[in-house]
Amino acid sequence: MPDSLYEILDDRFLPCTKGDSRLEVLHDGCRWAEGPLYLPAWRQLIWSDIPNDRILRWDEATGAVGVFRSPAGNSNGNTLDRQGRLVTCEQGNRRVTRTEPDGTVTVLATHHAGKRLNSPNDSVVRSDGTIWFTDPDFGILSDYEGHRADSEIGACHVYRIDPGTGEVHLAAEGFDGPNGVILSPDERQLYVSDSRAARIHTYDVHPDGTLSSGRVFAQAPSGVHFDNIRLDDEGRLWAAALSDGLHCYAPDGTLIGRVRVPEPVANVTFGGAKGNRLFIAATSSLYSLMMSVTGAPRV
Repeated sequence: MPDSLYEILDDRFLPCTKGDSRLEVLHDGCRWAEGPLYLPAWRQLIWSDIPNDRILRWDEATGAVGVFRSPAGNSNGNTLDRQGRLVTCEQGNRRVTRTEPDGTVTVLATHHAGKRLNSPNDSVVRSDGTIWFTDPDFGILSDYEGHRADSEIGACHVYRIDPGTGEVHLAAEGFDGPNGVILSPDERQLYVSDSRAARIHTYDVHPDGTLSSGRVFAQAPSGVHFDNIRLDDEGRLWAAALSDGLHCYAPDGTLIGRVRVPEPVANVTFGGAKGNRLFIAATSSLYSLMMSVTGAPRV
């Protein structure tokens, strides 16, 4: 069925295709939509519109869309820590911040080894408060999504913020353009997408936050570049593919299917009352898809 929303490459993808048969457009008019995050307590979704330097907010009960924060430091990825505080990668401000319950903003990371970060992209928080974040150079290449500048570090890495000391440590290197980062539900594996290398890496996570045994989980098909990634509760990995919709990988790294999206997909997240509503940030639009699968729980 060439017009189907779902492209089935392996029968293991079939359980994922029993939900909605079309995408719902929740909002359009963005320049580059990124960083969707569902806030269960408020039944709202926030997401970044990087070139417009704002974070937008969609209300699930009413469908209303408004501005959550502007200016927003050309914010990219958003996540929650275990206290429900918003952690944001401010690409333009070249820093990682946390929004406190009273609305004040705490700066968590700006430098490593005395050198200014490139442009933090995405982050994930472990249950003990450890934060890993990716730091590509996307936000300093031009003034479109940040501020053009030379890299002080001279490379693109993954870093770790120590929850006790606040120190920023180098966690993993060897990337061309590290982008999305997620933890497995048991917090034993860290996944990192590398947009320029068109692959997804996985690492073993140790109690002290260090990583080891880096290996390639999946290589994108020719001409495809990964952005953000997410896991569902069956261990499948969902990857935003900038030129090819939304990819779904089995736990063994096999590409088993795709969700066709009419615009380049930058970022996805699961949310909604049952955790089975997929929100897709794709270029100018925010889409929604009620699915027959559920996002991975946070333990």
